Amino acid sequence: MVGWLIRWRLRMQGHRDEVGTGSGLRILVADALPQTAIAELEARGHECVVDASLGKSDLADRIQGFDILVVRSTKVTEGVFGIADRLALVIRAGAGTNTIATAAAAARGVLVTNVPGRNSAAVAELTMGLLLAVDRRIPDNVADLRAGRWDKSSYSRAGGLLGSTLGIVGLGSIGLCVAERAASFGIKVQALEKRREAYVEARAAGLGITMCASLPELLSTSDIVSLHVPSSPDTRHLVDKSFLRCMRTGSILLNTSRGDVIDEAALLEALGAGEVRAGLDVYEDEPGSGAAEWKSALAQHPNVVGTHHIGASTQQAQLATAAGVVEIVDAFTEGEVRNCVNLAPSRLGSVTLTVRHLDRLGVLARVLDLLSLARLNVEHMENRVFRGGEAAVASIDVDGSLPQGLLGKIGEVPHVLGVSATPFAGSE
Repeated sequence: MVGWLIRWRLRMQGHRDEVGTGSGLRILVADALPQTAIAELEARGHECVVDASLGKSDLADRIQGFDILVVRSTKVTEGVFGIADRLALVIRAGAGTNTIATAAAAARGVLVTNVPGRNSAAVAELTMGLLLAVDRRIPDNVADLRAGRWDKSSYSRAGGLLGSTLGIVGLGSIGLCVAERAASFGIKVQALEKRREAYVEARAAGLGITMCASLPELLSTSDIVSLHVPSSPDTRHLVDKSFLRCMRTGSILLNTSRGDVIDEAALLEALGAGEVRAGLDVYEDEPGSGAAEWKSALAQHPNVVGTHHIGASTQQAQLATAAGVVEIVDAFTEGEVRNCVNLAPSRLGSVTLTVRHLDRLGVLARVLDLLSLARLNVEHMENRVFRGGEAAVASIDVDGSLPQGLLGKIGEVPHVLGVSATPFAGSE
């Protein structure tokens, strides 16, 4: 991570020298972002250009000259990274990054980050709203009343939620928020048994969530199934024919995660057969813009209650997410990367060099020159200064075998106090 930061700072210094500006960054916001966040960024000396009309087709025409790109739903294609001349960071103002070509960004050395967890309550609230709407047929009630029809006898038939069982697929931040709200309705909650972080385990235990050994077990014992998984190759069409066959007849499927999690043809078949009902906020082929003409057999099905991908669209969630964007920019200007999704998940390399040195100008530059001459690629680097500021220690992970005599040459660099090498196999 230090390698890209050094290159980025040198590049930014060149730009500042050319234009004579201070330390501010140029930030392109390609979707609506609360003005409070824009004002905070500008107060820090950054230049913000907001253009919510940008789409995937014209974003590439605007990206040159910007250091940071902030998006919500706008798709960022491979072509954007190919033409960007200064772009160092893309921030997804939300959790999912499936609309961003993260592999292309990684190939161009552009960091992609997100703001997870800030909209969890909003998505959980909509999930519960969809559940109530399906169970009590609220949209049909409203439609008939507005059309002048009174049909109490028909709409009085509902199953009710008290004592039912909710199976959560994806017990992350949003899934836990759904579990909390469902428990307050008197709904039993269960999830898949798997290794999770300690705080998640503690919250799950506190809510009395039952753990199921397998997905078929969870599906076959749940009256309601709620999806809260990210979009990925592993989750694409997770809900297929076999998934739906495992669900109880008459059960409710809720999806406020991503549209491609569901095989829509399979779900339409199950809906038509009366096997399941559904509450959906997302769709596989939903429009990429805020307003559009769009018809969907799934969204229009009488056994579906649908909304317009608005799970995170509350003022509370938007303000919290916007604050997260500002925090990421603040950290980035200090050399810290938060919530990055396209860096290697673990350290890489074959040897770790530990270089103790006086904290003097050019010491590490000379060490890196020697590594370059030895054709050793630096995979990870960290330099920490001792108290008092006189000396420092650098930890450098390199890929390759150390040629004979290299440690001696590094030790001869002026102001180097000592150097050692330790075999390093990385961590999974």
